[in-house]
Amino acid sequence: MENKKIIIIVIATLIVGAGLGWLLKPSSAASENVAMESAEGHDHEGDSVAEIWTCSMHPQIRQSEPGACPICGMDLIPLKTEDAGGDPDSYQMSENAIKLANITSEIVGTGSASKELRLNGKVQVDERNSYSQSTHIPGRIEQLSINFTGEKVSRGQTLAMVYSPELVNAQEELLQAASIKASQPELFEAAKEKLRNWKIGNSQIDRILANGKAIQRFPIGADVNGIVTEKIVELGDYVERGMPLYEISDLSKVWVLFDLYESELAWVKEGSKVKYTVNSIPGETFEGTISFVDPIINSQTRVASARIEVNNKDGRLKPEMFVSGIVKNEGSKTDTQEIVIPKSAVLWTGTRSVVYMKEIVNGRSSFKLREIVLGPGLGDSYIVKEGLTSGEEIVTNGTFTVDAAVQLSGRPSMMSPKSESTTKTSDSFVKVAISENEKQEFEGILTNYLKIKDALVEDDYSSAKKLNSKVNDQINNINKSQFNNEAGKIWESFQKELLASTNTMATAKDIKEMRNNFDEFSETMIGMVKTFQLTSKELYVLHCPMVDSNKGSDWLSASSEIKNPFYGSAMLTCGELKSTIK
Repeated sequence: MENKKIIIIVIATLIVGAGLGWLLKPSSAASENVAMESAEGHDHEGDSVAEIWTCSMHPQIRQSEPGACPICGMDLIPLKTEDAGGDPDSYQMSENAIKLANITSEIVGTGSASKELRLNGKVQVDERNSYSQSTHIPGRIEQLSINFTGEKVSRGQTLAMVYSPELVNAQEELLQAASIKASQPELFEAAKEKLRNWKIGNSQIDRILANGKAIQRFPIGADVNGIVTEKIVELGDYVERGMPLYEISDLSKVWVLFDLYESELAWVKEGSKVKYTVNSIPGETFEGTISFVDPIINSQTRVASARIEVNNKDGRLKPEMFVSGIVKNEGSKTDTQEIVIPKSAVLWTGTRSVVYMKEIVNGRSSFKLREIVLGPGLGDSYIVKEGLTSGEEIVTNGTFTVDAAVQLSGRPSMMSPKSESTTKTSDSFVKVAISENEKQEFEGILTNYLKIKDALVEDDYSSAKKLNSKVNDQINNINKSQFNNEAGKIWESFQKELLASTNTMATAKDIKEMRNNFDEFSETMIGMVKTFQLTSKELYVLHCPMVDSNKGSDWLSASSEIKNPFYGSAMLTCGELKSTIK
């Protein structure tokens, strides 16, 4: 029995030993791999990708070697492996993130750029057929033959009768000269010429000589055919020579004048075809050609006029009638194709227009900023003059979402182009001009921030809590819609960061918790002050290197004296003057 036990133990020991030997012995394939790695290790050593180091708090910082962040002093960390070897200006997103953000894109293509414009205007008198009827005889209006506007007159028709003492004297001189014309014919001719200068015809002169007495009232005849559009004089008025009596217009030809706003001027040219309707003639459509576009914009209405000349012999069109027209105009020649993109794809940054390009890199969607030059607008689209070529893919929906993610990553974005994103420091901010009234609202936030800082310096938790609630309301009450487009977008970003800090500070149970969040609040406030240039008074940026586990933090103060809000009376004078905002 004991022999059997000994035999079993020996066999088991052999089996266990063989198993351990098999497990510990490297396979031939593994040996080959190790050998290959040893042989090729030297060759691949030089192919390693150079690491890029960044700051976890300030991702815009990029350096080729480790060190300290120039903004906060934190140790730099290497970028994620997925960024290594790729374009440092591109930002990658997963397909899941793209779907959640509702980001869509499309391939840029060319097409015929055309636009349909709806114009409003009026029928107006043709200025070339408008005549100011004046008197050639000075005197008093004794009779008016035309007493209201709108009356039709014919050339030669008597419009008014004028009594002129000067003309009566001239006729008397003529009659006296006629009595001695045999001896002084020159005097007689001079007297007749004087009457002719008043447009007294030879027939009237002969009648004066035949009657032997002066004519007391002379008629004023119409010089043109037309409609009286304005009556200037009244019965009994005394008129000087050349003074206008009536405005007479020939309405057989009229103008249709359409209003053109500045944004529409690029689409309407001389020769453009217009289909238009007249409100007082329903059911009928007219067509005309623009013969003239006003080269000067009216300083009051901010519009220019586009003119159509219309034959109006039937008199259907009357001045001041309202007209609505449609211009279908090609933005380019028929043999030229333009690149057209949706307006939703474009981000505006004051003087620059940018879009986000989409590419597939290593199986993932990559986005990169590109500046473009825009042409005229086409309703919901723009013509692109420079910056894009056919076949490229751009983001058309969710562009702001992409830009926000890119900004957080520290890459070139809408507000921080490449030249800024790689060199931006705490003293380098985008500056935005706002009005003095708008600055006043921000000044209120700044004032209460400084009061919170003072309360933390004094270890006054209760006052700091109340002031935090007050500044939170002030931040909430400033609406971005009151600012221009650029300032509104930037304020919206500051507002979110400020509210995140004040809301967290509001939940603080003691002054220590409030101080832990005051550093982020201060950093955002410093950025806001520099961006909106809130420099009505001198401010100081102070720095404490011990905050946040020796990572350091800044704060704003109206005085250069060091009074530390992060430690209060425990370490009141810990810190240093970093910079001055003047």
